[in-house]
Amino acid sequence: MSPSLLLLLLLLLYCFPFSLAAAAGDHSDSFVFEFHRRPALPGLDLARQLLLDDKLRQRTIRARLEHARHRRRACGVPHAPAPAPAPTSFDMPLNSGAYAGAGQYFVRFQLGTPAQRFELVADTGSDLTWAKCRRRGDDAKSVSGRAFLPAESSSFRPILCSSDMCRNSLPFSLTTCPTPASPCAYDYGYSDGSAAHGIFANESATVILSDGRRRKLRGLVVGCTSSAVGSSFRASDGVLGLGYSDISFAYRAGGHFAYCMVDHLSPRNATGFLAFGPAPAPPPPTAGRRWRETAISLDVEPFYGVGVRGISVDGEMLPIPASVWDLAAGGGAILDSGTSLTVLAEPAYRAVVEALTRRLAWAPRVRVEPFEHCYNWSTGAPAVLPRMAVHLEGTARLAPPSKSYVIDVAEGVKCLGIVAAPWPSFSTIGNILQQEHLWEFDVANRRLRFRRSTCRKRR
Repeated sequence: MSPSLLLLLLLLLYCFPFSLAAAAGDHSDSFVFEFHRRPALPGLDLARQLLLDDKLRQRTIRARLEHARHRRRACGVPHAPAPAPAPTSFDMPLNSGAYAGAGQYFVRFQLGTPAQRFELVADTGSDLTWAKCRRRGDDAKSVSGRAFLPAESSSFRPILCSSDMCRNSLPFSLTTCPTPASPCAYDYGYSDGSAAHGIFANESATVILSDGRRRKLRGLVVGCTSSAVGSSFRASDGVLGLGYSDISFAYRAGGHFAYCMVDHLSPRNATGFLAFGPAPAPPPPTAGRRWRETAISLDVEPFYGVGVRGISVDGEMLPIPASVWDLAAGGGAILDSGTSLTVLAEPAYRAVVEALTRRLAWAPRVRVEPFEHCYNWSTGAPAVLPRMAVHLEGTARLAPPSKSYVIDVAEGVKCLGIVAAPWPSFSTIGNILQQEHLWEFDVANRRLRFRRSTCRKRR
């Protein structure tokens, strides 16, 4: 084969990998997962762990975004096609209840036939859904805790090396295929040294519809992770991939999903939800709970990008260069359920921190490693704290409560819950800034709606 022909073939595979949508199962009804949290660490230890995890995660996200930028420059468009729209369906009853915990949010998920139950990280920054897995012949200590047993599932089908999907290379580093009949394997590395090794498979998941009926979603692409090491997996059984990709769970569920995350320090009797399927008709707007809408950018798959016009504090737009929000200039912003704190590119971080610290000058400063700006809150606080707002494309404005960016880290101590990223870099709106809002993703129409919510029901 000539070098020019080989180069052309590689470019085609890079830009147009095999679509897995044809294997999609039926998804004609709506269904719901409840968000739960693992038990929390003590206050300050928890806050430090959140910051450490977020810094490590940002390096992984940065690498994937750089890959997406290269793909966009080479190919012009993201490769995932629009998901098949889910037909209109009935309203869903949403249950309430939560567990206190750390960093990410978890969903209870049922995989296989008969169903095996797991707790997975609900992650808009990942497209592969995977669970810790123990196949016949695996070392019993290869994965810790609960593990999926494929030998006990009649619907488990390994994806072979001879398949178009494996040959065309998903966005994972595939291991060597000894023979065409061998299972298609992956090695997925994380920036903190964590790694997941396993095989791709088709499998079914069981969901509970709003009328109480159980339903199978068949032909999902999942990862059977037989070896998982590192801190990324210490608290969960795996990951529920909600990112933009034709293998993600969100895509296979029709591309329309919503979530509402309770306060990250909520007690056990609070819960949020993750819902799939068309939303009910919105109720009339009420004070402080009006729907806001903006565009979703799908140019940074598997992430969901949002256009940012600027950030204000107490109504004052801050002097942040427009390039900070420009993907083509090395900036841009994403909405990420797997990152806790909000990460701002350095020019935006400096402007926001300067505005907030100036207005918090009344509070005594305290040193709390590794946070940069912390305050002794035991002396009391004014009735009104600085009001920060993120102005999105169009007229949408995210105005979270102050507890979402001036966060509790210990008894009587608060810190700015904002982290700097070196410029040039993207910015990340983390789950603490998103908490107590209902977020609806309409991927087919590239629209995002959100409003303040108690997370008790989807309306």
